[in-house]
Amino acid sequence: MMKRRQWMVAAVMAVSTISTTSVQAAQEAPDELVKRISNEVLAAIKADPAIQAGDTNRIVALVDSKIMPNVNFTRMTSSAVGRYWRQATPEQQKALQDEFKTLLVRTYSGALGEVKDQTLSFRPMRARPEDKEVVVRSEVRGKGEPIQLDYRLEKTEQGWKIYDLNVLGVWLVETYRSQFAQEISAKGIDGLIQSLAQRNKAGASPKAG
Repeated sequence: MMKRRQWMVAAVMAVSTISTTSVQAAQEAPDELVKRISNEVLAAIKADPAIQAGDTNRIVALVDSKIMPNVNFTRMTSSAVGRYWRQATPEQQKALQDEFKTLLVRTYSGALGEVKDQTLSFRPMRARPEDKEVVVRSEVRGKGEPIQLDYRLEKTEQGWKIYDLNVLGVWLVETYRSQFAQEISAKGIDGLIQSLAQRNKAGASPKAG
């Protein structure tokens, strides 16, 4: 069983991978996109002492400028909320996306300093030219056993977008869907929003898997 620290390192590398310019993203195959950005962003993290130290402002800036433009975050959030998403008002949906984004940033920020000598090894991607959704599979290699790290991407008019991550056999969206469903059942959509806001304000990092 992998230690939580190892899981977090893999998760950080996953999130760090989701970064590129929209023009490049529109022209690249999904596996090439993930491969190239892995090298670029990991190098940036290793060269930035503030990010390694967990500077929240620097992390938020990285997410806003590099990560978010290349993620279908509406799909990621709506999938995590599940069937309750359609019951939410536009205002509630926006609040859920904002709080979920903050939740993910805080979850990964504490582990950024652990990214040191790890590298990514990619498996051959099996996909047809007409496919609109694909999975890019990789492994994080460093000390200890390799850690499984996969990405789900969808093809959009703006290029390929990532909408889910798999770390150690656990898909991120499915993990949060279970957590969120329990909170919504108990306290409603506003209750989930309030719970996420309180958790984020306290700087808590909930377990994901």
